[in-house]
Amino acid sequence: MRPRTLRPMSEADSEVTKGKAAQEGPERASSPGIVLAVAGLLWTAAMIWSARASITRHTNAEMEVTSTAYAMPGAVSASLVAGAAVALAVRAFLARNGREPGVTVRFVLATGAGLAVGLLGALAFFTINTEGWIYAVVAGTVAAAATIGGTLAGFRYPRVTAAACAGAIAVFLVRMLLSFGQDTLLPALGAGDTAASQASAAGYFGFVQGAIAGLAAGLVAYRLMRHAHRRSGADVQWPLYALAGAGPGLLLVVAELLTRTAGARVLELAGKISELELTVQQVLSGTRLNIALVVLFVGAFTAMVAVGRTLGSPTDPATDASPASATPSTATAASTATPASSAAPASADAPASSATPASPATPASPATPASPATPASPATPASAATPASAATPASAATPASSATPASPGSPARKED
Repeated sequence: MRPRTLRPMSEADSEVTKGKAAQEGPERASSPGIVLAVAGLLWTAAMIWSARASITRHTNAEMEVTSTAYAMPGAVSASLVAGAAVALAVRAFLARNGREPGVTVRFVLATGAGLAVGLLGALAFFTINTEGWIYAVVAGTVAAAATIGGTLAGFRYPRVTAAACAGAIAVFLVRMLLSFGQDTLLPALGAGDTAASQASAAGYFGFVQGAIAGLAAGLVAYRLMRHAHRRSGADVQWPLYALAGAGPGLLLVVAELLTRTAGARVLELAGKISELELTVQQVLSGTRLNIALVVLFVGAFTAMVAVGRTLGSPTDPATDASPASATPSTATAASTATPASSAAPASADAPASSATPASPATPASPATPASPATPASPATPASAATPASAATPASAATPASSATPASPGSPARKED
């Protein structure tokens, strides 16, 4: 049996091995995330300050309720992102010495960091009016959103959560910039003097917002994932890139679900003011969910396309064969061909007399020891098992040897 040889590990194999080893355990945070945490806190502070300003400037109770219902979704989504961003920063700070906490400790610390952010945001709403239950509901919804965001930061791949948070901030910036040009875009989308045309144009504007925001979210998430890959030296599989691109949309969906469940009493109270207000709240709720879904799908598709451009084509197995694996085949072919070439002279000398019909008295047949005396094939271990060497004595039946009766050294020639 031919001995098995070990092929030295190539550079590509070592890279694959390092990538698999990096994915076996929980990933360590690759960057402190201070910039992301500061951006999330600034966004949350801006939304809470805007909500307080819009609520407290009205002296009418009905206007306070409607203003609270309008401001709550933005504050909830911002608190969700801020809780996740701050929890990521805390996790990176704990892993600065290269040791990642255990799963239970990691989730407890991340959830606690999100809860701390949520309590600060809830305090800002609760102090508007401590006697009214409506502000207590908003405060509890904001605290729950930040706590859930902190829990999301405790999962296995922090780079995915960080990319989703950065994409959500990009969505907020894109929507804010597009809102400045809303008066110019709505007429271009078909808004006229009728209420039906204005509602239709508003729906189209929401889809345009979602598509552009999703494109920005997918590109930002992809860039942060590639940056984490360059810093850590280990990459993740492409579905996690798609998850990071869809992350901003998922955060918006979670924020909308919290608004409809935890803050449902605020929306119901605003809808009881008038039929028009109820219709407006229903339209706004549906528009927010549609935008979140558009951001989700467009962001995921954008991230997949972006990472797909970096993937190479699959290698051909025929071209991936190593020279060491091809050497035994060449040696086998050579050893197989060796007995045939060594047996050629023997078949030219000996079997001529045996194949002659008129050779009963010729002594050539006993004088042909060449066919049993060809020990060249047993000298090669590989050719001993080759059928060509076993067929060497049968070369007497070869038509070429039987067709050469006029050999100069043949005894039949002497007889004539």
